[in-house]
Amino acid sequence: MATAMEVAVEPETGKVTVRRVTCAHDCGFVVNPLNLQGTIEANLIQAMSRAKHEAVRFDATRVLSVDWITYPIVDMTEVPDEIRIVMLNNRPDAPSRGAGEPGTRPVAAAIANALFDATGVRLRRVPLTPEAVLAAMKA
Repeated sequence: MATAMEVAVEPETGKVTVRRVTCAHDCGFVVNPLNLQGTIEANLIQAMSRAKHEAVRFDATRVLSVDWITYPIVDMTEVPDEIRIVMLNNRPDAPSRGAGEPGTRPVAAAIANALFDATGVRLRRVPLTPEAVLAAMKA
């Protein structure tokens, strides 16, 4: 599988917006293309949330991330305008394989690479928060 993303970056704030996603996925023989597409899309969005926002925060004695305000996730306003899934179904003799977790693996790298292409700044740690992006651009 492979994933590419197009992003926009607000230089004043460091906010990264994922505009378009293209994902090519070989899951072996595709039994139900519509369900497979939904599964892949959901996993891309979940991984995008992890890459852009998610981090459990602690102090010296406890977890500080205890609700959806202190542990932010992607919401509907951040879903890309276009998500294109290319199902590689050219091996009808291959067994059907999972489409869940494999789709999540390249997402952070795809966003970071698109961010590098847009700004020349290389970030290697998630989450790719506006604060992290802005600090990297200023450095």
